[in-house]
Amino acid sequence: MNMDYVWGDVRALLPVTETEFPLLFSEMVEPSTLTILELARKELYSELESSACADSAQVIIDYSWEKINTGTWRDVEKEWRRVYSYGCLFKVVGMCHGDPSQAKLQEAIRTCDMGLLMGASILDNILQRLVGVLKNKVKQGVLSKVDSDQPYPKVKKLKKNCLPEPIINTKLSVPRVHRPALESFRLGFLLPEKPVILEGVIDHWPALREHHWSIDYLRAVAGCRTVPVELGSRYTDEDWSQKLLTVNEFIDHYIMGKGVDGMGYLAQHQLFDQVPELKEDIRIPDYCCLGEGDDDDIMINAWFGPEQTVSPLHQDPQQNFLAQVIGRKYIRLYNPEETENLYPHQSHLLSNTSQVDVENPDVVQFPDFLKASYQECVLQPGDILFIPKQHWHYIRSLELSFSVSFWWS
Repeated sequence: MNMDYVWGDVRALLPVTETEFPLLFSEMVEPSTLTILELARKELYSELESSACADSAQVIIDYSWEKINTGTWRDVEKEWRRVYSYGCLFKVVGMCHGDPSQAKLQEAIRTCDMGLLMGASILDNILQRLVGVLKNKVKQGVLSKVDSDQPYPKVKKLKKNCLPEPIINTKLSVPRVHRPALESFRLGFLLPEKPVILEGVIDHWPALREHHWSIDYLRAVAGCRTVPVELGSRYTDEDWSQKLLTVNEFIDHYIMGKGVDGMGYLAQHQLFDQVPELKEDIRIPDYCCLGEGDDDDIMINAWFGPEQTVSPLHQDPQQNFLAQVIGRKYIRLYNPEETENLYPHQSHLLSNTSQVDVENPDVVQFPDFLKASYQECVLQPGDILFIPKQHWHYIRSLELSFSVSFWWS
């Protein structure tokens, strides 16, 4: 591979001259920090010092990291997230100067992802565009395998331990409707806030057809990308935590590893903003047009994990379409009117989550739980479940599963 070509492609994404490279921040960013940013920019445009900007960049990254990890995330000032993204940008460009190794290119992609995950968009989303350039340089090389000379296990090996499908009480089952008209859905389910499974709505998705999602496909498209992974059976457990891993690492340890390293779940992550190639494989359901706002207001999340991942009984403030692409999930739904019988946590942080283990309830501690009426279903590949806002829902995967949720108002 001609690595000078890597540098040329990276350099082509940057403003042509130093004077065209903006570094505009509010007074919140101290002059000393701005001085280091300007030094990194100067080094970037110096042929003799381009690689040196990675050192200045690390200072920027370390300092801004402290700023964005102080207090709660919602209170983090966007200016410091922008500073962090600039630090990532300078580091990546410095690493790509000269003759970067494959390992260095992978580290550069990881640095871009950190900027995308923790920073804010800068220079017309340049970090995303950099990933596109760098990924094309390595995906035919070391990214086709992960720290191993052995071929990947095929997807068929993942299906041996599928759990038996729960027996659904027909009197409690969520109704199924095949591609209802918009007005029928609005009148029959949206306005009265009734859950329903929509069939035949996502059959045209590339994820279910020409780009059929499989382990191998997800590795090829997103394997090198860094994502947050939940560790632990459920987010209410004391030992629950999160860890940043590449998609390949997540698959190796928590999908192929069959729980040797415990339970891992790529949950509630905006993967499709991070990996546009995957976003091209899905479509926003037409029924979302019945809500307020436009497509940009719809939050799209990925839920990818092995069998037995659990989302505890909880409620969300928005309407939700949960689309099932891979595998099956058992889901139980409770009307908001049942809230008193569901024993929400008393703490403000978990007030939207029930204390009850739905499939193994402690009826001594939570005696009224058995009084709560519910609906249930097994979501199959190609199904979309409409979960009305504030409806309580519990979800357990029955096998390897990939779901896509659309939160809309």
